[in-house]
Amino acid sequence: MAAATALLAATGGLVGCSGRDPAPSFSYTLLDGAKASTDALRGKVVLVNFWATSCVTCVKEMPALVATHKKYQARGFETLAVAMSYDPPAYVANFAQSRQLPFGVVIDNTGAIARAFPDVRLTPTTYLIDKKGAIAKRYVGEPDFDELHALVEKLLAET
Repeated sequence: MAAATALLAATGGLVGCSGRDPAPSFSYTLLDGAKASTDALRGKVVLVNFWATSCVTCVKEMPALVATHKKYQARGFETLAVAMSYDPPAYVANFAQSRQLPFGVVIDNTGAIARAFPDVRLTPTTYLIDKKGAIAKRYVGEPDFDELHALVEKLLAET
């Protein structure tokens, strides 16, 4: 059991292709007021990034998240940036607008979205979800974007 736990920790929570844990389904309201649900994202590879405007690493990695989104969007890739409940909504809205974030931004004012995912304790925490709605990988801290892109390519190629 200890070896399995160590292997899971070493792979960042990556679960074998045949046994990926399902990502939680949730409804959300985007900054522009549009209501949506993760159920509508099935069939796409989705990156869900938990972040805060007060998180230095979150702010630092945001340009790379934007570049990743732009690189893969046309191939069925979506990004959802979920601001933590403690982040002032005005700060989140200003950040998203001033940096022209090209993807959906959600304010998790009750913390329900973060609680629905396993182990969202630090920001940034990022989940990569496959086309079938299963968690393919969890990143705590800034991802290695070359590795992330390789995994996105693999997940986009899956049927």
